[in-house]
Amino acid sequence: MKARTLVVNALIAALYIAVSALIVPFGFTNVQFRISEVFNHLIVFNKKYFFGIVIGVLLYNLLFSPLGWYDLVFGVAHSAISLGIIILLGKYVKNILALLIANTLVFTFNMFIIAFELNLALELPFLFTWLTTAVGEFAVLAIGIPIIYALNKRINFNKLI
Repeated sequence: MKARTLVVNALIAALYIAVSALIVPFGFTNVQFRISEVFNHLIVFNKKYFFGIVIGVLLYNLLFSPLGWYDLVFGVAHSAISLGIIILLGKYVKNILALLIANTLVFTFNMFIIAFELNLALELPFLFTWLTTAVGEFAVLAIGIPIIYALNKRINFNKLI
């Protein structure tokens, strides 16, 4: 891994943690609005962002999660699986806007992983928890699409890493 890639991924992980820390009480319940999830859209521009995003999720859950190992396993799995799906889809779909929308839908659908975690850890009802976590994820990522799309025109995320 090149030094530039390593540094950019470390910055992404740090930003994920810092932005997530702003909303700590709302990041671990059945109603989640983790604003930092918008960083998941970076995977659309370059698969090298994978490690920065996943390490950010891992460290944030390690430092702040009241659910302990549950969040380390399920939270990281949710991110890694969803990002992996988008990396694979990106081999076939080249339209950035279409991939951003697909990313939003994949992460939203895969919130069943988090719902399962919350069902195991807190005995919350699975289907209702899937609905509420999915709504929060969808809202954050949908609002993030035009923001990330506009930022990419100025920054060019693909060449940043």
